[in-house]
Amino acid sequence: MTILGLHHITLVAANAQRTVDFYTKTLGLRLIKQTVNFDDPGSYHLYFGAATASLGSAITFFEWPQAPKGMPGIGGTHHVALTVAGRDGLLMWKRWLQDRGIAVDGPFERHYFSSIYFQDPDGVIVELATAGPGMTVDEAPAALGTSLCLPPEQMLAHNRDTAAIERLTWPEPVAALSPEMELGHGMHHITAISSDIERTHAFFGELLGMRRVKMTNNFDDPTSAHWYWGDDEGRPGTLLTYFERKPATNPRVRMGAGQTHHFALAVADEASQLAWRERLLAAGLRVSPVMDRVYFKSIYTHDPDGHIVELATRGPGFTVDEPLDQLGSRLQLPPWLEGQRESIQQVLRPLSEKL
Repeated sequence: MTILGLHHITLVAANAQRTVDFYTKTLGLRLIKQTVNFDDPGSYHLYFGAATASLGSAITFFEWPQAPKGMPGIGGTHHVALTVAGRDGLLMWKRWLQDRGIAVDGPFERHYFSSIYFQDPDGVIVELATAGPGMTVDEAPAALGTSLCLPPEQMLAHNRDTAAIERLTWPEPVAALSPEMELGHGMHHITAISSDIERTHAFFGELLGMRRVKMTNNFDDPTSAHWYWGDDEGRPGTLLTYFERKPATNPRVRMGAGQTHHFALAVADEASQLAWRERLLAAGLRVSPVMDRVYFKSIYTHDPDGHIVELATRGPGFTVDEPLDQLGSRLQLPPWLEGQRESIQQVLRPLSEKL
């Protein structure tokens, strides 16, 4: 019963085609599954990830065309971060995005990594973060997460040279996505918002057994705690982080386009998933039955602030219903919906060529 890392994040998009265009053409990800929300088959569920289509790298979207614009807040996600190998790639991404009219903030030094920020067409905050230097720059590996590590003064928002940061970019136009810009390493971390960081730790650290690998403060708001949980080494791809915000001055999340519906943590197999379900029930939490998602099995619960948290198995994977080289090329339906294909396709707006 070990949480292996991040599995996927599912966000809400208002327009499936626009989302496909952005994540494939602008960010260079692969559309690895074109299916529907199994609980609401009149809406798309699109999966994007690495060319190898490995679970743990997936960003997925429900299309809700009529959804109002969502707003971040307590009980929701603040941003999702994807991994870039190094700083050159990060600067190339800044130039690539800005040359396409996308506003970019950063690069910012976060001590444990460097990163830039921008928004997708629905307003999802996307961070691109370097793989290193990692969590051990200010704590020994055996001591990760055991003491408060304050942000270096020079990295705090009020001490930054804003003009210099704005000017810092790759010196020449980037003609095409290069190997240095590869996002196939998957997610770096997910950052959500908590009203009580200690209570959040009781859920993820104590109940789910994730290691707290960093206690620090938000580099942009040092009055706000920022804690990290992950595997024993705090590696990118396993990291879940939370900002602490005061309920008296911060609203709750408003679900809608640009917001996270849920995020999923990976468990090894169905046996461990059932054991997790019993443990969560014994703790007095509401937990869904095991749900067959074809590509994995899932159970759902909530963090202490109400954010939907899924525990999903590693397999069987995305190639159970189409070969690797054809992933995402046509609408795939679970067996129990195949008889409704014609009526479902009449509701969905067809997607044009992805690339």
